[in-house]
Amino acid sequence: MGRSSGFTFKQFHIEHDRCAMKVGTDGILLGAWTPVANTRRVLDIGTGSGLIALMLAQRSRSDCLIDGVELDRDAATQARANVAASPWTSRVNIVENAIQDYQAPPYDLIVSNPPYFVAGQSFSDPARALARHTGALGSRDLLAACHRLLSAAGQVALVLPTAMADEILCISADYDLYGVCYTAVITRVGKEANRVLLLLGRGLSRCEQGEIVIHSADGAYSDRYIQLTHPFYLKM
Repeated sequence: MGRSSGFTFKQFHIEHDRCAMKVGTDGILLGAWTPVANTRRVLDIGTGSGLIALMLAQRSRSDCLIDGVELDRDAATQARANVAASPWTSRVNIVENAIQDYQAPPYDLIVSNPPYFVAGQSFSDPARALARHTGALGSRDLLAACHRLLSAAGQVALVLPTAMADEILCISADYDLYGVCYTAVITRVGKEANRVLLLLGRGLSRCEQGEIVIHSADGAYSDRYIQLTHPFYLKM
């Protein structure tokens, strides 16, 4: 298969023509930002093309095992093909399943770029609707899965619209999950944040606040964004 439809990174390639949600800044930021030091077992909820799972495979220790769970059959099939073409075939496993039904031993890191459009929005593509409607995976479904599958000292890393991140923080204590780090994502200097990189952990703690600006006023990538993503982008 040619690579015209995909996205080539420094150490791997992603084909995403069979996935409703394509490679984008949200997933790349989550894969680059998420803390992975000493992580041995990772779960990627709604792995899609396998992008975040492969980014974490590149960044994590050589004995770290990563499971990607994906509900959509076409996306799961394409994620398996992307993994098979990567350097980490022995470390990344793709499972076709609904996370509500998924069973596994506890993970010390769970990541997700979850659905965030409210039910009722219109999409011409049913797969895209499933990938982005909260009817498929609501905030409480996501937190319940994290509570059930996370180890005692584990953490959850999410990329979310600002309003959904605030909602998650309001209800996460119901699942013994609390804010550890809240990083606002600003697309360009002078604009309001429209995304949040959110890290949750078990047990109440002080939540570190921060921000990442993607573009400076002249449109160039910021130093912080370059620092995060240069291990992945070919021209960064």
